[in-house]
Amino acid sequence: MILSYLRTVALYLVLVAVIRIMGKRQVGEMEPSEFVVTMLVANLAAIPMQDGAIPLYSGLVPILTVLGAELVLSWLILGSAKLRRLLCGKPVILIENGRLLQGNLRAARMTLDELTAHLRLKDVLDLKTVQFAILETNGALSVFPYPKDVPATAKDAGIPASDQHLPITLVADGQLSRENLALAKKDRAWVEKVLSRQGAELKSTMLLTVDSADRILFIRKEDNA
Repeated sequence: MILSYLRTVALYLVLVAVIRIMGKRQVGEMEPSEFVVTMLVANLAAIPMQDGAIPLYSGLVPILTVLGAELVLSWLILGSAKLRRLLCGKPVILIENGRLLQGNLRAARMTLDELTAHLRLKDVLDLKTVQFAILETNGALSVFPYPKDVPATAKDAGIPASDQHLPITLVADGQLSRENLALAKKDRAWVEKVLSRQGAELKSTMLLTVDSADRILFIRKEDNA
């Protein structure tokens, strides 16, 4: 029984490493070849997990082989546009200059309901406001409204806008990040001083962030948290 647990943990760690090596794309953003590799690797790992009579290396060797093939294929795709189109396909224009390309919609096997659902996810309710809609190779839909239908920016309205600053998390769920302290050029004494002003301690802090403009966000843990 213990051996079975150890085999499962080992295969789990290998799978995590394989997915990590493949990159950081979410499942919904994978190219077809990447999705196939993910499914194949999961199935290969399941066999030695379920059958203790199968040697562990019998599962590891095919997984590593598939990973190696995927890395080589990814490298070849980067250098060949033809191979990239063959394996990943190419973007399909569904709406061009406001006109719905019904033939392309059928070729992509997408229904009108699916198209309008994608548009709603992009905060588009009126099809007539869309100048271009392109189905990307990873299944995402890129939507470009007509310029007159694009929400006005601060620049368009002549309103001065301040620069954005990336907040750095110093405390998360009561845990102090020493790495982020150095990144924010702060120290523990500074954090304790900030928390003292809030009448809080590390263990009672849910979130503490600071940005390069020294703007601080503090969220206290709830009593039942």
